[in-house]
Amino acid sequence: MYRAWVGTWRPHRPRGPVMAQFTGPGPKYSIPGTTGYLNHNPTKRQAPAYSFSGVRAPAPAGCSPGPCYYVQPSVTKTGKYVAPGCVMSGRPTGTTEVTPGPGDYFLEKSKKHIYRCAPAHSMAFRHDLACGDVTPGPGDYTIPRVLGPNTTYTTASPCYSMRWRTKLGLFEEDFCKTPGPAAYPKTELDVYKPRAPKYTM
Repeated sequence: MYRAWVGTWRPHRPRGPVMAQFTGPGPKYSIPGTTGYLNHNPTKRQAPAYSFSGVRAPAPAGCSPGPCYYVQPSVTKTGKYVAPGCVMSGRPTGTTEVTPGPGDYFLEKSKKHIYRCAPAHSMAFRHDLACGDVTPGPGDYTIPRVLGPNTTYTTASPCYSMRWRTKLGLFEEDFCKTPGPAAYPKTELDVYKPRAPKYTM
């Protein structure tokens, strides 16, 4: 009687139907297996399966045509295999044509196309002028000056001119126009020298 109660569990009536209370059909509805490839479980991954074949039946005797159809040893599955052979015959006849000789070829010119070489310069005569038109020389063009006050496109610096001395209206014509030595006042020394002390009584 003590086995009816397990811990805090007490016997009670189930809330819904329990499958353990009903009898099933037994192993009739078993789960499909996972081995082999027949009736394999569709929910599981199936590994690759290999089959073993039986022994082949022996070949019937006398199936070859016999030595009547002898195959040469030089005949293979890819064709006939024999050593190269040369045939000797007469010289073929042909028409004789005028062909260039060995002296007509310059092999020296082909070196620059085959081997690397330094650049070579050659000297030749002056070529004839393609056109005989007389073109103007450098002296025919007038270049604007860049010196002086009247320049075209450059900034001119201040320029000074020199002329001869004119005698019109000079003091040399009338000496009365020039002031004499007494016309200038005497400048005291205290103006441009240190002033000396002065005493008064």
